Amino acid sequence: MSGIMLLVVFVISIIVMILAITKLNVHPFLAIMGIALIMGLVVGIPMKDMPGVIGEGFSATFASIGIVIILGALIGSVLEATGGAIKLADMVVNAVGEKRPELAIMIMGWIVSVPVFCDSGFVILNPIRKAMARKTGASSVAMTIALSAGLYSTHVYVPPTPGPIAAAGNIGVENNLLMVIVMGVLVSIPGMILAYLFAKKIGPTIKSSDEISNEKIMEDYKKIMKEHELPNGFLSLAPIIVPIILMAASSIVQMAKYTGTGSNIIMFLGTPVIALAAGVIFSVFLLLSTKTMDKFNKITEETLRTVGPILFITGAGGVLGKVISTAGFVEYIEANAEVLSKVGIFFPFLISAILKTAQGSSTVALTTTSAIMGMYTDPHSMMSALGLTSPMTAVLVVLAIGAGAMTVSHANDSYFWVVTNLGGLKAEEGYKTQTPMTLIMGLAGMATVFVLNMFLG
Repeated sequence: MSGIMLLVVFVISIIVMILAITKLNVHPFLAIMGIALIMGLVVGIPMKDMPGVIGEGFSATFASIGIVIILGALIGSVLEATGGAIKLADMVVNAVGEKRPELAIMIMGWIVSVPVFCDSGFVILNPIRKAMARKTGASSVAMTIALSAGLYSTHVYVPPTPGPIAAAGNIGVENNLLMVIVMGVLVSIPGMILAYLFAKKIGPTIKSSDEISNEKIMEDYKKIMKEHELPNGFLSLAPIIVPIILMAASSIVQMAKYTGTGSNIIMFLGTPVIALAAGVIFSVFLLLSTKTMDKFNKITEETLRTVGPILFITGAGGVLGKVISTAGFVEYIEANAEVLSKVGIFFPFLISAILKTAQGSSTVALTTTSAIMGMYTDPHSMMSALGLTSPMTAVLVVLAIGAGAMTVSHANDSYFWVVTNLGGLKAEEGYKTQTPMTLIMGLAGMATVFVLNMFLG
């Protein structure tokens, strides 16, 4: 199948999937897998190829994020069981103030996601989010939205996150990454402000499964404080900060294209799986310091039970994305790119937003759209056809693509399921929080790029 019918099938499939989850109460795993299978057959993927497509989509998602989720959740469980999460919450709240917990967690996410994928970052910081919500009495949902927004901003805008780096290379500004970083930080700010206001407004209207009354919050907090002394601040921070440092070091080595002594070791240690494994090791030290090592096996078993549903739903989202890409959606966009080229710097935003919404991955949207645009110095590229030929405009195109790459997060995005499941939200609540939040931030980012282009382009 090709042409406009491909788009029609895609839109209908997404609507049916959302209705199945929200109105018919079909489990997200079954709804996503069922729609992926039906869509694949309708668009013409041969039946003999469908098992391979499903297997590849499922396994690829597990390979990229499965172990990361398990290790990150295990670190979080240890922090919760030892009181380490509450210690960290105390440290952050004391620094920022009890009246601004949403802002504190948003800034933490914004910083962490520069070197770390947003999925991994949410898993790492989620225990702190929960502890801060319980300590301050803030809305758990507002804290979830704020953390998600902070992580998402730098994930799509600021190198050395892989997506923006790849986009910068494809556009031809890989030697001007400092400007991409500076402008990426600037473009992220308006979206963050709007996301913060959105979180404060909608958070109190929705109750997550991990949200309890303020009275119960204070009772639990006082009980924990009586039962055991909170652990050392450094030991509480180490399981989180060590993986971040390792991944950041690896990103810097790759960005600088350093190949000298120790580069291979740094890149190995900075692999998310290895970095989080190091975090688990430091969490063992935390268990030892609090004399709770005997609980490690039970904590591990409970963690695996908790992350199981998240892993399967995330894998199903990967299957849906693989079916869509196999159906030829990306090729259709590339073939019809000239029709959309009339809209100037909005063109890369629209292409990226369509690809993001269609297949779920922000990184894929960033890399594919930037490849469609081509080098700004190539006279035969789409960049030249649109008149986007100055170095500053090229930087802004990278950020326009980034804005599109966050518009919008829904059921085929692994980050959607990480945020909703770990945030204690149902799928339909995710569509009321995570999805509109990413829409608001994407549009705000593009509006900022447009204004900057008027003065700097």
